[in-house]
Amino acid sequence: MAKKELKIRDKTIFDGIFVKYFLKFIFIAWFKVFGWKLTKQAPEGAGVTIAAPHTSNWDIFYAMAAAIILDIKMYFSIKESWCRIPVIGSMLLSCGAIPINRSAKGQGQVELIQEFVNRHKEGRIFFLFTPEGTRGKVDKWKTGFYHVAEACELPIFLAQVDYRTKVSGVFHTYQLTGDKAADIDAIQASYNSVHAKHPTTQYPHYTGPIAEISDREASVMKAIYSFKDAATQAEIAAKSKLDELSIEMLDFLIEKGVLEKVQNAKYRLTMAGNGCLLHLMPTLAKA
Repeated sequence: MAKKELKIRDKTIFDGIFVKYFLKFIFIAWFKVFGWKLTKQAPEGAGVTIAAPHTSNWDIFYAMAAAIILDIKMYFSIKESWCRIPVIGSMLLSCGAIPINRSAKGQGQVELIQEFVNRHKEGRIFFLFTPEGTRGKVDKWKTGFYHVAEACELPIFLAQVDYRTKVSGVFHTYQLTGDKAADIDAIQASYNSVHAKHPTTQYPHYTGPIAEISDREASVMKAIYSFKDAATQAEIAAKSKLDELSIEMLDFLIEKGVLEKVQNAKYRLTMAGNGCLLHLMPTLAKA
């Protein structure tokens, strides 16, 4: 007899009174006592959420705590076989497991998520991925999250658990550009400044906190980003709507490592600049 196909559950522990009230109170108290904070913004709607760098089981604890405090439903992928184990399987599905059947006749991850999103278009729902795929040391990301976001036409929510600043939550909503390599590079650059619990094993490698940038400097960086390549001093000044943009300011941003000068007296963001900008701006509109 054919096995009943498993689906993503509409109702999980995140909808229950225990989580909404008791656990929420516990986590708020925990954050207050131990000095943890939430990121400044919590995106609305559904999105593929990547949490990086992942070097400890505590990462899941703080990510889950942030989600519960902010009334966000989280879902995560797991082999379907785990969800068929008596009692354990039901518990996993109740916690937000997405049962993935990798057989040729099985319903794949993308189809399951698409079907679910169509039923809950207005909900605040995060489909969680850890791109390293393990807590151990790696030298590249698994990019399945990108495929899911692209196929389901969802944004990518960039989430962090930073043990230096004690901040947990989503810091940016990334809209895909269609250039996978460039998107992955920009996203990874934003995680170079996130301090994992075990920074010596994290990927991307920790290079230090993001540069301190003023609002005026941030507007210049955002203007350059909108050109998607390089721009002249005059073009940047016009786009950023600044009365005056001096060479000294541009040189200062070059010294900070977020800007570089290229041919024909043009300027563009470095990869570090791209990553810094994602932290400074909750979203970046497509130009």
